[in-house]
Amino acid sequence: MPTKVERRVASLPAGLLPLLSQRELETYYGVSDFTVRQWMKAGMPREPFGARGFRFDLDRVRDWMAKHGEQLASAS
Repeated sequence: MPTKVERRVASLPAGLLPLLSQRELETYYGVSDFTVRQWMKAGMPREPFGARGFRFDLDRVRDWMAKHGEQLASAS
């Protein structure tokens, strides 16, 4: 199994972004699962997926990060 650093986010055509899993979001931002869970506790948007799961809309997460990124960085 590749390490987090070795994983890559595939390039997609403009305007076509699927919902990401938590693991894919961790890879995109280069952070741990703990960090993503802390972001979710802080209100990062997520979409219901399946019976009890969730996925992340990258555009909504980017917007949320733009508004809350500095606040999250100073809390660390």
